[in-house]
This record gives sequence, C-alpha cells and structure tokens, in this order.
Amino acid sequence: MSSRLWITATPPASHGELHVGHLAGPYVAADVLSRYLRADGRSVLFVTGTSDHNSSVELRALRDGRKPQEVAEGYRQAICADLLRAGVEFDLITDPRSSAGYRRWVQDLFSRLRADGVIAARTRLMPYCEPCERWLYGAHATGDCPHCGQPCRAGVCHACARPNDSGELLSPRCSLCGTAAVLRRCRRLYLPLEPFRDRLADHWRSSGLPPRVAALCEGLAEDGLPDIAVCHPAEWGLPVPGDDFEGHRIDVCFEDVAMHLYGCWPDHRAAPEETVHFCGAGHVFCQAVLLPVLVLAQGVKLRHSFRVNETLRFEEGGPAGRRPTLWALDLLTEFGSDTLRRHVLQCRPTDGAAPFRHSDLERTRQWLDSTWNDWLGRLFTAVREESAGLVPDAASGGAGWDILHDRLIRTAGELREAYDPRSFDPRRAVALLDEVVRSADDFGHANGYRWHGPVGPDRRGPAIVAQLRVAGALAAWARPVMPEGADRLASALGLPAGRAVGPEALTAPAAGTRLSPPSGPVFGF
Repeated sequence: MSSRLWITATPPASHGELHVGHLAGPYVAADVLSRYLRADGRSVLFVTGTSDHNSSVELRALRDGRKPQEVAEGYRQAICADLLRAGVEFDLITDPRSSAGYRRWVQDLFSRLRADGVIAARTRLMPYCEPCERWLYGAHATGDCPHCGQPCRAGVCHACARPNDSGELLSPRCSLCGTAAVLRRCRRLYLPLEPFRDRLADHWRSSGLPPRVAALCEGLAEDGLPDIAVCHPAEWGLPVPGDDFEGHRIDVCFEDVAMHLYGCWPDHRAAPEETVHFCGAGHVFCQAVLLPVLVLAQGVKLRHSFRVNETLRFEEGGPAGRRPTLWALDLLTEFGSDTLRRHVLQCRPTDGAAPFRHSDLERTRQWLDSTWNDWLGRLFTAVREESAGLVPDAASGGAGWDILHDRLIRTAGELREAYDPRSFDPRRAVALLDEVVRSADDFGHANGYRWHGPVGPDRRGPAIVAQLRVAGALAAWARPVMPEGADRLASALGLPAGRAVGPEALTAPAAGTRLSPPSGPVFGF
C-alpha cells in the first residue's frame, strides 16, 4: 500500500444526537483502522464533518419552532462530544457553517463543474405542498421508492440505496403536515452520470466493491445511469453560486461528498493516493458513485475501497422493562467506551441487519470483568505478593510457555490481517484478542500451583514475567478496539502507549520496574 491513506466516515446529520447505530456503523470501525495504521507508522488523514445543511435539520427546526442554525449548532456540539467520549479521534470534523473557507470552497467547486459542463440545467416534476407553500425535497418529502417500493424520503432510498428524483416518488406526501403533494415543473441543476459511464465502470472494477455495493452499481449501469439533482429551491443550505438560480440551495448529498474533499485536499494539490470510505448501506450511493464522479471530473484518479455496514435492529427493553436505551451518551455513561466499542464491533452488521439488545451489552461488560480484568487483577496481585510490586528479574518461562509463545506470534500476524485495510475485519480482531486473554488465563492457572508450594522465587518469577509479556502485547494489540483500557494497561506496566500491533509488542516491562495497577478495572468500568 502507498504511504498516504485517506479515511472518511459519513457526516452525521445534526438533527439529533448520536445513537448506538451510528457507533456500530462507520465511526468506531473507521477509528479502529486509523489507530492501527498510525501505530504502524502510516500517514493517515481521518476526516468527517457534520451534515448541518441536511433537510432533516430544517424539518426538525420547523417541527420544534426553532431556527435551523440553532438545531444544527446544538446537535453538532453534542455529536462531537459523543464521538470524543467514544474514543473516535478525527483529524478534522468540518463545520460547514464556520470552517475557514469551506463555503467558498464548495461553491467554487460547484461553479467549476458547471462551467465544465458537468452540471447542467433540467426541468423536471417536483413535489410541492400547497398548504405549506413549500417545495418538497429530501426529508421534506416521503413516499414509496420507485425502485423497491419501500417507504423512503426524496433523494436516496435507505432500503435499496438507489437514488430517486423527488418527482419519481410514489404517493409523495409532505413530511411536515402529511398532505399529499402535487407535482409541479421545476427547473433545477443536475449532474448527469451517463457521461462518466466508462470511467465509473473502470473505477468500480478496480475498487473491489463489497457484494451489495457491486450489485447497486451494476443495477444503476444496466438501467442507465441517472441524472442527479444537485440543487433545489429552499431557504436552508449553501446558496447556489450565480444569479440564474437565486433562491436555490446546493443539495446536501453533493455537499457532504464535497465536504470529504475539502477535508482531504482543499488546495487541489495534495490529493491522497488511496482512500477507505466507511458508510452505512443506505448512504453508499454518495460514497461509491457521486464521490468518485466529483474526483474524476477534476482529472484525479484515486484507489478507493469501501467498508459498508448494515443497520442495527433494536430489540427488547432496557433494565426493569424500561424502553431500550439507544443514545450514545447514555450508553457511554452507563458502560464506558471500552465496553461499548468492543460490543458494537463484535456485533457490527455487515451482511444484514443485526440485533442490538441491552442485555447483550451487559453481558459484554460481564465478559470483560470475568476474563480480561480477572486475569489482569490476579497477575497484578501475583506481582505484588511475590515480588513486592516489582517486575521479577527472571526470563519468561513456565509450563507450556514455549507453545503459548509460538501461538501468540501467529496471533500477532492474524491480528495484523484483521486490522489491515484490505482484509479489515474488526469482529475477527475481537475474537483473536479474546483468545489471547483466554490462553494467558489458562497459562496462569496451570502455573499457579507454583505460587503456593515450598519453592523459591526462581520457580515463580518466569511464569509471572511470561504473563507480563502477554499483558504488554495486549496493551498494544487491543488499543485499536479499546483505547481507554489499553492505555490504562500500558500506564500500569510502565510501557509507552500506541505501540504497533505485532510480535515485537510481546515484551514485559524491564526487571525491577514498579507496576502501578489501577484501583478499578483495566478495561471498562
């Protein structure tokens, strides 16, 4: 792989707080990849933004009797705080209303594409609500998808991921008042995809698309690549540059894709060499089709890959029969980032909707306590009781250590494969980490009798040092998944945080080092 890599995650719409589905979707998984690559010495740029100009923000404001900018600002702050609390560390979260030069940059891109003939005017039917006296676009219009028949909003169907022109919706209605819409002719700007057919086909072939994404792209190509509306008459959003479309705003799908480009190479001179895009299945059209079109239209060819997640299916109530707790802030407060991150990675939906149960999250916490934290607690106790809290001056050893050591070396390679961009599988990484802990725990129990018999320290020390080597490896190997606990473990061992995932991390602290175990659990709380 090249030395430069660009990671994106779909900008969340700032009409509400983050829920657990967001964390189980693109954000935690993308952070895992970013952390692994940085620890490996790779140059990474990890970006997103908030979709403040999304029609859902304006709709929320209309329902609440507030201004859209008040809704966007309040929820943007909450979203950024929740991401930080979940340990998701972006290099840039673009603020579309205040980031320096952002508005001008997007409008200049729009103007250049229009001047180059990539964007052209079309007159098509568009839903209109007569009682509200409002054109209906995006979240303002609901109906049935013209492709799959499922309920959807105007623009993109989140069930089949195919785009629709708002006038194509079946039985369109106003989301605000519920009135059946009427269709009126409306002149808007469109981005025709058909001129990009050959270049898109080449891009899709070289990208190794996931099966669902490949099926979407093949279906679009077979049916004839559509024209995509890139503006609409509205009051909220970035104004379309120029005088001939006064009162129109740039469509949020175009803007969100442009937001990625702004975050990555705003000067048009430092385009990355390879990209990995994380998104939900319902948003894949913008990432797999519209984004490469905007890049190709500027004469740039990038290597793209995609990590697409399905949705969570929420089941059963929370504690004591209450309604399920789904908001990220509530779950992070109750369980902590380690437990929640590990759980959403373990159940991350990739091939169909996956269930989310509050009871399963509780079981994840109990698992960490009864295995990870229990083993580490007994190890720290052994160091305190057998060598006064200091790392023994002994070579690693003990019954079965040679076999365990060889297995751990192989596991390090498997972990690197699970974390690697091309074979990225965070669920596999979680399973491998569990196996490391189970193996170390078994080793500790098998050698534990030595700490109670009439033997000297030369018989006790080697097994303790061997387990400290495993703990040292775990501080590095688990950090992409559970950074808070991994850093706590590294600090307890006196080792640097953020070491590379590899066999070289299988190192104990230097002999004589005084350990500083935390007063509570290492992973989770």
